[in-house]
Amino acid sequence: MSGGGKRWTFIYRWNGKRREMGLGSASAVTLSAARTLASAARSHLAAGLDPVTARNTERAIADPRASTFGTYAEAYIASVEGGWRNEKHRQQWRSSLKMHAATLSNLDLNAISTDHVLAVLQPIWSDKPETASRVRGRIERILNAAKARGLRDRDAANPAQWRGHLDILLPLRSKLSRGHHRALPYAELPVFMQQLLGRPAMAAKALRFLILCASRSGEVLGARWGEIEGGVWTVPGNRMKGGRPHTVPLSDAALMLVAGLERGKPTDYIFHGGEAERPMSNMCLAMLLRRMNVEVTAHGFRSSFKDWAANETNHADELSEEALAHTVGSAVRRAYRRGEALERRRQLMNDWAAYISEYN
Repeated sequence: MSGGGKRWTFIYRWNGKRREMGLGSASAVTLSAARTLASAARSHLAAGLDPVTARNTERAIADPRASTFGTYAEAYIASVEGGWRNEKHRQQWRSSLKMHAATLSNLDLNAISTDHVLAVLQPIWSDKPETASRVRGRIERILNAAKARGLRDRDAANPAQWRGHLDILLPLRSKLSRGHHRALPYAELPVFMQQLLGRPAMAAKALRFLILCASRSGEVLGARWGEIEGGVWTVPGNRMKGGRPHTVPLSDAALMLVAGLERGKPTDYIFHGGEAERPMSNMCLAMLLRRMNVEVTAHGFRSSFKDWAANETNHADELSEEALAHTVGSAVRRAYRRGEALERRRQLMNDWAAYISEYN
């Protein structure tokens, strides 16, 4: 109980900082009721949620005004942002919706139509492709969450859905590119990875691994079982563009992917076309991408990774450069950094895997 006005207070730590949550005045809330409220707050902490944020979210959803897109969007962001490691990511969710989707704010959730979503996206679709893709995905996610909460008709289609809906209504646009390597905007990767997951072919598994590791196709298609040990994949120098061995700390998702494959001898290829002694051809990846009707190259996913790391994370730039096996600094500094940064790079790759697996 705090002094002065005699109020019950729950004190806890969140992200290393001391926080206080008021439980009500002592005259209005009994000791037993205060203990019940404190117990609920501890349950939120155990679930990885900030008790104050969780309470505000519950109140917002209970508010009749939560049926508008703007009010529910804020409630939804507040309910999930505790799981986002990156402060920049939190800020960008709110600012992108405020800047580009303000016309949806006062609309009833059930009133939002495809035309409303198109009116948001069309002004930025060609000039700001990354922003447009992120905004579309965020609108789709908010409307899906509202539907799950019963705030939107369960039989209603999502007007922000991409595949089979907006992809045939919006014009084709030039893909982001680095040199001659066409790349998919990283905001479209969660949907792409979901589609890739539904394909059982070995080429699809190889492409998933390539994207998860931000690697070149030759590095992945030449990978042998003996190169993976202790959660680390060591690519020999003869397969690296720079001629030096490259260590790749594998994300949990990448490890799960290879664990699901039939393990061969140390010299066997991980990704093969039926004979473990022969690697899969580069053409298999190109044909897969063609069948999926995406105008990108396998190499372009490295650009998608780099753009995501720069725009959406607080990870040091040199970590993503190391992940891409780009030369940074002197040989002595590189050797020191490889040992120093391996676990930080693993966290970077786990964050990347979590981002692109959002809908899986």
